[in-house]
Amino acid sequence: MTQKTIYNETHRALGAKMVDFGGWDMPIHYGSQIEEHHQVRRDAGMFDVSHMTVLDMHGANVRAFLEKLVANSVTKLTKPGKALYSCMLDENGGVIDDLIIYYMGETFFRVVVNAATRDKDVAWIRQQAAPFAIDITERRDLAMVAVQGPNAREKVLGLLSADAAKAAGKLGKFVATEADGMFVARTGYTGEDGFEIMVPETQAVDFWNRLLAAGVKPAGLGARDTLRLEAGMALYGQDMDESVSPLEAGLAWTVAFDEGRDYIGRAALETQKAAGVPRQMIGIVMDDKGVLRHGQTAFTAAGEGEILSGTFSPTLGKAIALARVPSGELGSVEIDIRGKRVPVRVVKYPFVRDGAAQPGV
Repeated sequence: MTQKTIYNETHRALGAKMVDFGGWDMPIHYGSQIEEHHQVRRDAGMFDVSHMTVLDMHGANVRAFLEKLVANSVTKLTKPGKALYSCMLDENGGVIDDLIIYYMGETFFRVVVNAATRDKDVAWIRQQAAPFAIDITERRDLAMVAVQGPNAREKVLGLLSADAAKAAGKLGKFVATEADGMFVARTGYTGEDGFEIMVPETQAVDFWNRLLAAGVKPAGLGARDTLRLEAGMALYGQDMDESVSPLEAGLAWTVAFDEGRDYIGRAALETQKAAGVPRQMIGIVMDDKGVLRHGQTAFTAAGEGEILSGTFSPTLGKAIALARVPSGELGSVEIDIRGKRVPVRVVKYPFVRDGAAQPGV
């Protein structure tokens, strides 16, 4: 049965085109994906991300559990509201999911996992948590709105009480706070500044309408995908999964080999690192006309790889992609497009930062 967020009727009233997204009825766009993309890059847009799964974890052993569960170093989390991005791995070092952990207090951490992987994530987390005697609560009573863009923070702060605006306005990146009964985090998935805001469902539609009145326009999953790819952010299930380690997925920066911590998958990562990581993630730009899509073959001097995420970049006006290819010197890279090998350029990603093309892109 298709699930719906609290905003489902709101999306439909705004003329959204709805699609099935991992079992959720979600807006792909509200008329123009391109316009929504530019709205976020140039001003402020908002996304319904209430399909994400929020897990609150309580207990004396939560930190010890998370140190076992994820590859990044939870020891970095010492100040309330501080967030950490990490991968949750299986014993072979494959990525079960990527997630965000918020430190709320020494006996209270909040974890946000992807919507499409909810069932397997929750089952895995509960299985691994059993020896630690912690309480895990899924917060289905919370909606979530991502407000993103160069003017996003200013527009959100204008809707808060003076004290809440002061607290939220002081947030550093990847930090959250309670504000007016909401959980406001300076995080996002677009490459722009802004907030991801958890709102009690009883207040959710009213808050959405207040954002609309403040000039924050709605954006759908289509724009969210082109924005995140321009920002070089990986998508679970497309750029990584259980068949890939974070070292092969361009996520080595999320892996900590801190002394004395034996997290799930660590031994496999150490073995892979010692032997040499066999595959690498690269950024690709195609200057000629054409479209880069998931599954297209990439030809390199080191061997064949494939396009993972590919799209037309509205900001750059050309096709961009993330690809996984063999490690080593790549030489000239070509992509198979309808049986024809088309030359492309390998570039460092992100492709776009702060609304502008990065050097060399």
